Amino acid sequence: MFRKKHIENLSESEIIEFAKKRPDYFGVLYDRYFEQIFRFVYKRIGGNEAIAGDLTQQCFIKAMANLTKYEDRGFPFSSWLYRIAQNEVLMFFREQKKHFTITIEERHVISLFEEATDGGTMSLEDQEKLVTFLNEMEQEQLDLIELRFFQGLSFTEIADIYAITEANAKMRIYRILEKLKKKWMTNIKS
Repeated sequence: MFRKKHIENLSESEIIEFAKKRPDYFGVLYDRYFEQIFRFVYKRIGGNEAIAGDLTQQCFIKAMANLTKYEDRGFPFSSWLYRIAQNEVLMFFREQKKHFTITIEERHVISLFEEATDGGTMSLEDQEKLVTFLNEMEQEQLDLIELRFFQGLSFTEIADIYAITEANAKMRIYRILEKLKKKWMTNIKS
């Protein structure tokens, strides 16, 4: 086994390199990222703790099994884990053939509202309209909104998850916001 003091002095990339050679070092990565990956999966599947735990474990098993294939491209290791977790969730729903919901906190809705409507105050009715608009969106658009506004990921992290450029991630999200803005303005006029 290794000493905790020694590990605290290592960078993430050093821990990854050690974990590629000695699987016991992977436990450090597991401990560091389990909670945030679990929360991501938990929200994606609608709050089922048991299934979220299973899918998160599967994510880490796959990450450990494929760690030698991991390449540091300047993104946090967590971006790679998010990509694996997202694939696990999608495979789960394909197998279950279910639609899923995400839990949205009010502060996230307000943040999205401010982006989509150029500010202003938000009433409870406005929140309900925005959630209705979100429910009408395509799944990939919802995924991007969730990652950016509800998970708080940067454009760089989102780009890494989708294996696209940062500029492409920004463009996709801004197009979604424009679509929401247009829908919002159309709704206000009617």
